[in-house]
Amino acid sequence: MKDVKMKIWRPEIFQGNLRKKHYFEGWYFKFVDKTEKHAVAIIPGIALSPSHSHAFTQVLSSHHSTAHYFSFPIDAFTTAKNTFLINIADSSFSLDGLQLNVGSGPKKITANLSFSGIQGWPVRLFAPGAMGWYRFVPYLECYHGVLSFDHTIQGLLTLNGESIDMTGGRGYIEKDWGTSMPAAWIWMQTNHFDDKGVSLFGSVAKIPWLGSFFTGFIFGLYHQGRIYQFTTYSGARITRLHVTETLINLQLEDRLYTLAIEAKREIGVDLPAPRLGAMTSKVNESLRSEIGIQLGNKKTGASIYTGVGRNAGLEFVGNTAEMLAGLRQ
Repeated sequence: MKDVKMKIWRPEIFQGNLRKKHYFEGWYFKFVDKTEKHAVAIIPGIALSPSHSHAFTQVLSSHHSTAHYFSFPIDAFTTAKNTFLINIADSSFSLDGLQLNVGSGPKKITANLSFSGIQGWPVRLFAPGAMGWYRFVPYLECYHGVLSFDHTIQGLLTLNGESIDMTGGRGYIEKDWGTSMPAAWIWMQTNHFDDKGVSLFGSVAKIPWLGSFFTGFIFGLYHQGRIYQFTTYSGARITRLHVTETLINLQLEDRLYTLAIEAKREIGVDLPAPRLGAMTSKVNESLRSEIGIQLGNKKTGASIYTGVGRNAGLEFVGNTAEMLAGLRQ
C-alpha cells in the first residue's frame, strides 16, 4: 500500500498494474532533430482489456507522414519498481534516454538516444505534477503527467531506411493513464521558438465524472526557467475558445497574467487511442503545426513574451460545443 501511495508523487513511473481491466498507460517521447527536418514521436505503453491485452510501441514521423504500431504480448512489458524504467521486448525507456528496436525489414526502426537537461512539471506535496490536486480525485477517466518540457538529445534514430542524427535536437516527454481518453479534447505542445528555453504544453478536455462532466484544462508555458501555469485547479479561466478548420484560438487568464494562443491546424496522421483499455479509438495528430503565443502582465498590460512555436504537436477531437458547455464561467 505504501508503494501505491508513493506513486502519486512519481508520475513518471508505472502507475497501474497488469491485473487491471479496462486500463491503459502510455508514455509520449517527442523528438525534433537540429535541422528541424524530422519530427518523431515514440509512444510505448500497455492496453488492458478483456478482448486484447497487450503492450505496444507506436512511432509517428512527420517527415514521412507515417505511423507504425507494434504490438507485443503483455508479458513483454516489465518495469522497475521505484524508478522510471520500462522495457517492452527489446526496447527500453527512461528519463535518461531510450533504446528502440522494433519491426523488421523495411519497417525496422531503431534508436539509441540519451537525454540531458530534463525540465519537468514540479511535483509538490499537494500538487504532484501537472494535474495539481486533481491528481487525488478518484474515478477520473484519464490522468496526465508532463515529465519534461524541454531537453537536449544525443544519438541516432533509424526510420524508414534513413539514419537520422538527433544530436543537438530537442525533446519533450509526457504520459497518460486511466481507462479512456476523453470524448473531446484539444492538445498542443511545442518547444521550438526562436528563443531557446521556451516550451508550451496545453490541454482542454471534456471530463466525465460521477455521472456528469466538466471541462478541465492544463496549460504550462516554460519561459526563462519559470512555468506560467493556467489550470482549472489554480483558478484560471478560459475566456475564449474558438476552433475553425484551420485555426484554434484560445485566451486564458488568471489574476496576474494572460495567455493568448493561436494554433494553425495541419493535416496529421491517425493513431490508435484507448477506449476502456482497448486501443479501438483514433486520434489525428500533427507534428508540423505552428503555435503563436503572447504572455502578458494583466495588471500593467505589458507583454512578457511573444513568439511562434514550430514543429508543434496538435490534436483536436470532438467539438468545441462539448468543451464550452462544461467550462466554469
